[in-house]
Amino acid sequence: MEFLDLPPMLGASGQVRLPGSKSISNRTLLLAALAEGETDIRDLLASDDVERMLDALRALGVAWSRDGDTDNYRVTGVGGPFPVKSADLFLGNAGTAFRPLTAALALSGGEYRLSGVPRMHERPIGDLVDGLRQLGAGVDYLANEGFPPLHIRPATIRSGGVVRVRGDVSSQFLTALLMALPLTGVESTVEVVGELISKPYIAITLDLMARFGVEVRREGWERFVVPGGVRYRSPGVIFVEGDASSASYFLAAGAIGGGPVRVEGVGSTSIQGDVRFAEALATLGARIEMGDNWIEARAPESGRLKAFDLDLNHIPDAAMTLAVAALFADGPCRLRNIASWRVKETDRIAAMATELRKVGAVVEEGADYLVVTPPAVLRAAAIDTYDDHRMAMCFSLVALGGCRVRINDPKCVNKTFPTYFERFAEIARPVPVIAIDGPSASGKGSVAARVAEALGYQCLDSGSLYRIVALAAMRAGVSLEDDQAVAEIAASLPASFEGGRVLLSGDDVSDEIRTEACSSGASRVAALPAVRAALLDRQRDYRIAPGLVAEGRDMGSVVFPDAATKIFLTATAEARAERRYKQLMEKGMAANMENLLKDLHERDARDAARPVAPLQKLPDAELLDTTEMDLEQAVGFVLGRVRS
Repeated sequence: MEFLDLPPMLGASGQVRLPGSKSISNRTLLLAALAEGETDIRDLLASDDVERMLDALRALGVAWSRDGDTDNYRVTGVGGPFPVKSADLFLGNAGTAFRPLTAALALSGGEYRLSGVPRMHERPIGDLVDGLRQLGAGVDYLANEGFPPLHIRPATIRSGGVVRVRGDVSSQFLTALLMALPLTGVESTVEVVGELISKPYIAITLDLMARFGVEVRREGWERFVVPGGVRYRSPGVIFVEGDASSASYFLAAGAIGGGPVRVEGVGSTSIQGDVRFAEALATLGARIEMGDNWIEARAPESGRLKAFDLDLNHIPDAAMTLAVAALFADGPCRLRNIASWRVKETDRIAAMATELRKVGAVVEEGADYLVVTPPAVLRAAAIDTYDDHRMAMCFSLVALGGCRVRINDPKCVNKTFPTYFERFAEIARPVPVIAIDGPSASGKGSVAARVAEALGYQCLDSGSLYRIVALAAMRAGVSLEDDQAVAEIAASLPASFEGGRVLLSGDDVSDEIRTEACSSGASRVAALPAVRAALLDRQRDYRIAPGLVAEGRDMGSVVFPDAATKIFLTATAEARAERRYKQLMEKGMAANMENLLKDLHERDARDAARPVAPLQKLPDAELLDTTEMDLEQAVGFVLGRVRS
């Protein structure tokens, strides 16, 4: 499985231009297709869901064109039911395409088959089908009752009258009926049975229908009257707003990571209900500002979000972001009235509970609620995304808690926001890393320690980890050539660093790991792929605020490839041998200059030739030759590069 590793972040600030709204994009495409005339759609969302709708419309006889590589499209409407009367449509996991097309096709007098990915076949559609059958539509289930795939047959449609549809499972069922009913040509009424969830999404539908010339009379949220004798007519040009649900991740980043973070494309004049996510953030203490076409979020004055107990029925998609924001609150948080999560791209209540527990939260899961108690310290974790774009985007925010997070299957964001992680990277500030690489005995450790002290950063002596592995293996009688056995030792290594001392199972081994035997052993085990894999995450966990100086081989190429400053520190073999000789003599340890020099030459050759991450200067690393430098000069060189 593909994955994306996000480093721990110090905070977030900046500005993001949002992609178009998925809900508005697919509604607009369908209305433009059914309308008379040509419609120029500006800023259409580029995503998998929209591509499924575009493919389906073309298969149904609707002509459309794209203006070059832009997000502007021209749709030539068919002025009524679809002209193609037979089609087999695959709609992926695009609910905003599947549900409305089902209704429009059921009233088009043709024979159609609609299918999707396995998860789409688990998402209920029975309430919509029941409503269409009340109109006389011929809709059959091809597998499980109440679920796609569907077979739509030509049928005699009963014009007018009242259609009843449940409103407590998905608002998309009501949206689909409302958008399709003008095709009957007579006045029709839709009555909602039970509580209508996600009312703001119905408001979007009504607003867009009105722009295409059909005014629906709404009687509360229980009764909707679609007039007779009306046709959709193109408004000429229509602009797609930025996606308010997508805005939630960046606004939450501003509230969690300090801010300010400003999103452009939605604001106080938006027709999307998810802009009310900003109100929810404000109740958590976030500082919110809003204009006609922008929203900005900053962290609370106190720096920490307040615990909350909120009914989130009106913003079900954006509410997922609040579930992750709860990790940064000052107490347990309750998300209520979110039953619709169960029938989304995945069972989002169950998925969210599972993944929140991975990072340390205590979670209570109910039929229509979650209670999230944040941990004292977030844990690094690999997050499964369930082929659900919102799971991937939500959990990117965990990195703002100062721990690394792995997002499995990050490409699932293509459903609505293909460039999400690039945009997130533009506003998030990773914990900085200074990677100092170079051959053995080049002075990496001394320089790194002094640089870390000067900056107040953590310091990682990666070489010590490999030396400890070699020492532990030798103590256990394990051959240093036994890849798997040494890797098992590395994975459970009882090592710690305290006050400049290196401890193995509580024993101070600071001097022992510097012996020639351990130095040679470290070079040998460092060439073992399984050992390197076992120590990789352990090294990355040293990356904590305010920053890290990481010294050792492959720090800038393998362990921290995104390090802002990379130094390749070297010196001649003779200079390095002389320094090592002096170190050992000062500690009262036996040493032979000739043997040291021979050992360094052999180790340099071995490190440069190894198949796994061979020792070499990276193209983006600064070369620092310390042959003629003292320690102060070398430290000054590195600090100068960092500060510049």
